[in-house]
Amino acid sequence: MPTNLIIYLVATLAAGFGIGYGLKETLAKKTKEDAAKRAKEIILEAKDEALKIKEEAKKEEQERRKYLENLEHNLRRREELLENRFDSLDERQKKQEEKEKEIAKIRENLLSVRKEQEALLSKIAKISKDEAKRVLLDLVEKEYKEDILKKIKEMESLTKEEAESRARKILVDVMQRIASEQATENTISTIHLPSDEMKGRIIGREGRNIQIFEKETGVDVIIDDTPETVTISAFDPIRREVARIALERLIADGRIQPTRIEEQVEKAKEQVGREMREAGENAALEVGITGLHPDIIKILGRLKYRTSYGQNVLRHSIETAHIAGLLASELGADVGVAKKAALLHDLGKAVDQEIPGAHHHISRDIAKKYGFSPEIIHAIEAHHDDIEPKTVEAIIVKAADAISGARPGARRENLESYVKRLEELENIANSFEGVEKSYAIAAGREVRIIVKPEEIDDLASAKLAQAIAKKIEKEVQYPGQIKVNVIRETRATEYAK
Repeated sequence: MPTNLIIYLVATLAAGFGIGYGLKETLAKKTKEDAAKRAKEIILEAKDEALKIKEEAKKEEQERRKYLENLEHNLRRREELLENRFDSLDERQKKQEEKEKEIAKIRENLLSVRKEQEALLSKIAKISKDEAKRVLLDLVEKEYKEDILKKIKEMESLTKEEAESRARKILVDVMQRIASEQATENTISTIHLPSDEMKGRIIGREGRNIQIFEKETGVDVIIDDTPETVTISAFDPIRREVARIALERLIADGRIQPTRIEEQVEKAKEQVGREMREAGENAALEVGITGLHPDIIKILGRLKYRTSYGQNVLRHSIETAHIAGLLASELGADVGVAKKAALLHDLGKAVDQEIPGAHHHISRDIAKKYGFSPEIIHAIEAHHDDIEPKTVEAIIVKAADAISGARPGARRENLESYVKRLEELENIANSFEGVEKSYAIAAGREVRIIVKPEEIDDLASAKLAQAIAKKIEKEVQYPGQIKVNVIRETRATEYAK
């Protein structure tokens, strides 16, 4: 390659490098100037934005301050109003206290004046206040006897009509909804034999079989001349039922001997135990009561074999619970308390052969033992007359018990107790002065009393009816209610000559 060409190339390259370097410096300078200019613009924009934010913040602060000032002004105003009200209330309270003091002083003065007047009147009349009151009442009664009697009869008639109408409606509705069947039960068990030959097997050699049977069951087996019949008698209904089942099984089996007797009696006891438990559970289920203790269920089931005046006590308890629940619903009382107390009110009858005391007291003690509420315990103990019912539920249970026991066909009395009750009613009526004759009628549901008209007037007749009714309530035990009807008849007789 020629030398000139090489020099030319080197010179050209050097010139290119110089031009490139110059262009680079120019571009860098321009970029720097643009960046500085942009930075100034950003700073100016930031200053404008900061100033705008500052002005807005200042404006918001002024508005907030104004709002707080208004709020503070309102609070001060309310505080002043409250202070004024407090001052006004204090002033009123002071005035009220002053008035009360004045009233108390006036009352004391009036009492003092009244005492002075009473003392002066007593001194003038020479009788005490109570004596004067009695004399005044006697005078008023004598002078306005007919008016008083008329008013009393009007009020009694009106009150009785309203009360009886309402009560009759409620009771009729309840009894229509509880239309259960009634069946009278016997207190002895009679077993039919396939032949009279079976009597000899039951008695056994030298009476061995019947002696073991009576010892194991605790009953009396009566074998008399009645053909093909054996009677089981026992005070305890459960023992009687165990004996009946065991004897029927022995008769069906035909093998009557001491070992078989013991086996069948034990099986009968187990069967009766199961039946009692099932009867108690079914009773609680029928009434709609849950959560009863197993011991309570068992005692309740024992009532299946207990009767009262021929009425099965378990069926009576179930019916009483239904009636009590419906009555409580109608009257707005506690349905749960009423139904529970009604179902358990006769628990004592299941164990009254073993525990001394009235059955409702025993029922109360059982309810206490198993933690029932005080309301239920009181309703149980108050369903007879020796304890006064203090709650609506207790009155409902008492009424439901009476309704169930007094329904037609529910109970029966033996002739001796029936006659005795009628005599008691007539004797109570005859014990009062002015009574000429008395008659217990309608199976003891009504007592008609004929008084001497010259000794007893109309007002005294009304008082006499109340007094006799109260005495009957205290001295006679009876289901339902007894009507006391006092009759005063005046006759005028003349003879034409």
